[in-house]
Amino acid sequence: MRFYKKHTKTVFLFVALVVGVIGVSEAQKNNVLFDQGNKQYAAEQYQQAIDSWKLIEKTGNESAAMYYNLGNAYYKLNKVGPSIYYFEKALQLAPNDNDIKNNLGFAQNARVDAIEALPKNFIAKTYERLYSIATFEIWAKVAVALSMISVLAFLFYYFVSQSGKKRFFLLTSFAGFLLLFISLAMAYSTYNNQNKKQPAIIFEERVDVKNEAKLGSSTNFVLHEGTKVNILESQDEWVRIIIANGKEGWLPSETLKSL
Repeated sequence: MRFYKKHTKTVFLFVALVVGVIGVSEAQKNNVLFDQGNKQYAAEQYQQAIDSWKLIEKTGNESAAMYYNLGNAYYKLNKVGPSIYYFEKALQLAPNDNDIKNNLGFAQNARVDAIEALPKNFIAKTYERLYSIATFEIWAKVAVALSMISVLAFLFYYFVSQSGKKRFFLLTSFAGFLLLFISLAMAYSTYNNQNKKQPAIIFEERVDVKNEAKLGSSTNFVLHEGTKVNILESQDEWVRIIIANGKEGWLPSETLKSL
């Protein structure tokens, strides 16, 4: 018991040091792998570059740059499904990056399926534009910043004595709280919208979409590698999906990969 009391601080410092060293070591290793992949890609060794970047992915570390590079490498190997998958993953982390959008467009042009989306009304288009402004994480950060500004403005209003400054800080606080509620509503709405959608990419060269969750069921339609779908539900080793034109059906879960 004495040893524990005497050396607790030393033990904690030692553990923190070991964890810190491991963390730094892993980050350095990932940086080396990332640079190695870049060099392999430049030398047109696309599969080797993919192998290097996939080692980073296995550690749980992700970045728009890494996913973008993976998308490019798979595109160079004419692997449409993985290419689109990783461009979509990159776009999730950097939704306003034009390079990612452009290269995703090139990869999508290589798909077999050309699915025409259902027409959207004005309200649906407006919501889509609002959702595309920022991700849930960004709206949450905006809400935190606005809450701090609003509280500070109210404190200044409470403590200053000059009527002109009091009016200014009161209006600032009021506007801040108003924008705060709007940003919270957008964060909540965007979060729900993201959770309702479970996008996935078809990885099989060709897959029959069935009427029921069994192989003997009749085929509704056929999809090909690289097509984006939304998962509606899962049942054993099957998933029910919907595509952009509103068609639904069942296919084996092993034929696609969730984003």
